[in-house]
Amino acid sequence: MQDKSNALKKNAEKQKRFRDKQKQLGKKHVRSYLSPEATKCYEEIQQVTQWTDNDILNNALRITFAAYKKGQINLLNQWLKENKL
Repeated sequence: MQDKSNALKKNAEKQKRFRDKQKQLGKKHVRSYLSPEATKCYEEIQQVTQWTDNDILNNALRITFAAYKKGQINLLNQWLKENKL
């Protein structure tokens, strides 16, 4: 029982060090639950591109931001709705 407790404590410490290191590198942890439609999109993107979760999320945010900056966010949203994505 004591060994399991120590192992859990060591794992928690290792995870904390990893999170702290990522913060020092200027990275931010962001996750959410995906709708069934988004899950299908995610799986297709992952299969075609072989990107990691991190790459998919980074690129999705960058594309959305680019659409916003170019005043095309409404067009992008409309296209997603029309194509049921």
